[in-house]
Amino acid sequence: METASTKDRPTPRPEPTPGAAPRSTGSLSIALAGSGGSGVMTAGNLLLDAAARAGLYGLMVRTSGPQIRGGEAAALLRLSEAPTESLDDAFHLLLAIDWQNIHRFADEIPMRPAGLLLGDADEGEPPAVFLAGGARFVSLPLKKTAKAIRGAWTNMLALGVAGALAGIPRDALEAAVRASWRREASGLDANLEALRAGIEAADAIDRERVPRIDAGAHARNGRWLLSGNEGAGLGALRGGIRFVAAYPITPATEMLEWMAPALTRIGGTLLQAEDELASINMAIGASFGGVPSLTATAGPGLSLMAEGIGLAVSAEVPVVIVDVMRGGPSTGIPAKSEQSDLSFAVGGLHGDAPRLVLAPTSITDCVATTQWAVTLAEATQAPAIVLSDQFMGQSRAIVDRPADPGFVAHRLVAQADAPGFKRYRDTESGVSPMAIPGTPGTVYTADGLEKSEAGIPSSQARDHAIQLDKRERKLRRHDYGRWWADVEGAGDAAILTFGSVTGVAREALARLAGQGMALRLVALRLLAPALPERLAQALEGVSSVLVVEQNHSAQLFRYLRAMYDLPGKPASFHRPGPLPIRPGELADAILEWRNR
Repeated sequence: METASTKDRPTPRPEPTPGAAPRSTGSLSIALAGSGGSGVMTAGNLLLDAAARAGLYGLMVRTSGPQIRGGEAAALLRLSEAPTESLDDAFHLLLAIDWQNIHRFADEIPMRPAGLLLGDADEGEPPAVFLAGGARFVSLPLKKTAKAIRGAWTNMLALGVAGALAGIPRDALEAAVRASWRREASGLDANLEALRAGIEAADAIDRERVPRIDAGAHARNGRWLLSGNEGAGLGALRGGIRFVAAYPITPATEMLEWMAPALTRIGGTLLQAEDELASINMAIGASFGGVPSLTATAGPGLSLMAEGIGLAVSAEVPVVIVDVMRGGPSTGIPAKSEQSDLSFAVGGLHGDAPRLVLAPTSITDCVATTQWAVTLAEATQAPAIVLSDQFMGQSRAIVDRPADPGFVAHRLVAQADAPGFKRYRDTESGVSPMAIPGTPGTVYTADGLEKSEAGIPSSQARDHAIQLDKRERKLRRHDYGRWWADVEGAGDAAILTFGSVTGVAREALARLAGQGMALRLVALRLLAPALPERLAQALEGVSSVLVVEQNHSAQLFRYLRAMYDLPGKPASFHRPGPLPIRPGELADAILEWRNR
């Protein structure tokens, strides 16, 4: 076994069908930074909206300090002529409204040697760490210029500067501001004036360090601005979820905020529970009553839900749990991303408790994967854990409208007065009809105790063995179709990964393909149950495997080694968050692995 972890790796360089997104042919990376309340997130969202209106694709990643409120913040954007799923290796432009504690983002905002730093003339010089690589600093009187326009905000001036340098047309920038405005008209006029002042200020800046991309060449064509949390919420509704119980927690809260009004419009309900224990049990209760149900949380909440999920396993009640992973353990790093809940998701329940574990491969895929999770949970009468993460959940992307894959949830329901009804009958498929409470002739006990086929609590070894086999068999024998993984490319070596790292792997492999290196990519969407035969087919002809993930202990690598017979001498590339893995970093690691 070969492993590469933080200590022996260099510091990182400053639709429903499965498959790779189109490759980016050119992109521009911009960081907008400032202290809390400076409006950089608003400016970033507006810049992304304007890029979409101009026919571009893009991605915006939010980053902030550890403070609950206030503190430093940055919007990290990558604008592109083709869909993009990851940040680039470094930034062309950093525009700071002020420099307060921005040095804390030095690792997250690596500058290109020919990059450009823009900052307010009255805020002093940028931190030396941003200048060390050769980036050039240009001072702008941002606050003075904005103050001269009554009612204007500095972030609108910054939006104009950044948008103009990126080559986004003025009408697209103005349209984005107008569409977002919810205040008095006089304020809109003032901020449109500030936007135009920023565009004019950009004309005096050397543009050679900020390459333009081909904005305006394509129509928007129904593209969406979508976050992973919104995508997961949409997928849940498409899948048939009509009840949600949850407790707010970073970084999953936005999913609940989006779903609350959306559920109301279609006759569903969202209830904020007093804690995560109540949330999972409410969802299980609603599902037991016949309503497809969901809860959403992050790592600490998932831990609290463990006993409830075990109840859903034992009582065979379908329920979906979306875990938007963050840095851990304990409170950890709430606003940063990490794929470190995997081991708990696939093996963290007490007893032998088979469950479904899925992971979307991109922001767009959050829609289809969550929709599929609802379908699988209902079909197998089992809990399904969906592993999103902060990177996908809280990032926003310009994407092509996600098509509906047509997954339709169907639960095997007992008919009234069914002769010889036994709720937990040991069927060949492992799935037995589930009675809706009140259905005549189908009364049974549903709890966490082991039971006979009739649902009568039992401590007999025979009943325990029958129910254990039944619960395992129904997941193992289910037909998961082609959605279990994205399998792309060819070659005698393969990269195995999951979740948000998939986009990074795709770009790294595309770069290596340009150098003549052919590699296969297997991005797992279904993590549990394990499908050894499917993976063996996907790896046919492969002699070496590199497992790529973002956590400290190589959780996916260890899980795959336990559940699969991987070819050759499998290797691992892994490191923890909060820094995202970059395409160039991964490409270098793959080259090193292939040259051993």
